[in-house]
Amino acid sequence: MKILLHICCGPCALFPLRQLRSAGHDVTGFFYNHNIHPYQEYVRRRDAAIQMAELEAMPLLMRDDYDLEDFLANVAFEPESRCRYCYSSRLEATAGMAAENDFDAFSASLLYSRYQKHDEIRTLGEKLSEEYGVVFFYQDFRTGWQEGIRLSRELGLYRQQYCGCVYSEKERYLKIK
Repeated sequence: MKILLHICCGPCALFPLRQLRSAGHDVTGFFYNHNIHPYQEYVRRRDAAIQMAELEAMPLLMRDDYDLEDFLANVAFEPESRCRYCYSSRLEATAGMAAENDFDAFSASLLYSRYQKHDEIRTLGEKLSEEYGVVFFYQDFRTGWQEGIRLSRELGLYRQQYCGCVYSEKERYLKIK
């Protein structure tokens, strides 16, 4: 299949990319992460995704939108539901891009992380699959967690320390006693 893989960051995409390719799929990456905070972090992750794509000879589509205001407007009143918004906005952009560009399927490197809500991602992906007429390719890539870390270190990719949004940055660094 010709699969469009949403990439949250270069390190998280390595294992899914290699797994999909080893199964015979033609993979193109798609970087769209308007929720990353602060802007310097966004740039580091964007540049690491570009670097990974070049090192892995993977075509990469970019939607280089940094839209912190939209993210905050959609989650400020319910920050505990922020992940749902992040998943749905990025997966919807990916499904739309896949439909517009005649991909057979779309997926996400979010499925590599032990920290993401896989059931929620899968449900949203399947819903968007129906809406956009493109298959949502689900695979649990968490089995390659350590392998992905090893590969990203070998390639010298920037590895982030938190999920991405201002709330996850706070959770990572604020030590509440």
